[in-house]
Amino acid sequence: MTDEQLIIKCKKGNARAQKLLYDKFGGKLMGICYRYAGDTDEAKDILQEGFIKIFENLNKYKGVGSFEGWMKRIVVNTALDNIRKNKKLKLNEDIDDLDYKLVSNSYIEEKMAADDLLNILSKLPIGYRTIFNLYAIEGFSHKEIAEKLSISVSTSKSQYSRAKSILREKIVNMNLHK
Repeated sequence: MTDEQLIIKCKKGNARAQKLLYDKFGGKLMGICYRYAGDTDEAKDILQEGFIKIFENLNKYKGVGSFEGWMKRIVVNTALDNIRKNKKLKLNEDIDDLDYKLVSNSYIEEKMAADDLLNILSKLPIGYRTIFNLYAIEGFSHKEIAEKLSISVSTSKSQYSRAKSILREKIVNMNLHK
């Protein structure tokens, strides 16, 4: 069954088609949820809420652009809503207030497995992790992130820079202890 056929059946409330849609995209979307949640149970909750929103808003998808991209946007926004709702996001550092070091060890980063990176990413403080995900993985600009999270552009930049610094340090330490 094509995505278009699946969408049509899901719009009609066909439970089998909804299950097929979940089975087809659930794994990819769970990865997004986990990057924002940092723990499996919370990621599952975000995924479930995201699929509820996908099914509720399916009639708004007009077939323009990537359907998977449309679903990813809903899941990212659901993850951000979850963070806001649980008041975990603390973004009050400005770039001028930070003392961080940037180390370039791209050869180490290239040798890491994706699971290792996800594990390290899940241990970042929620603010750093959220902005790193939005900027480095989802491709939002710092201006867009600032608008989404009601923060300044410089705060977004500082959080991203600090996240990169922490990630590099953890990667180097992990590789030194192998």
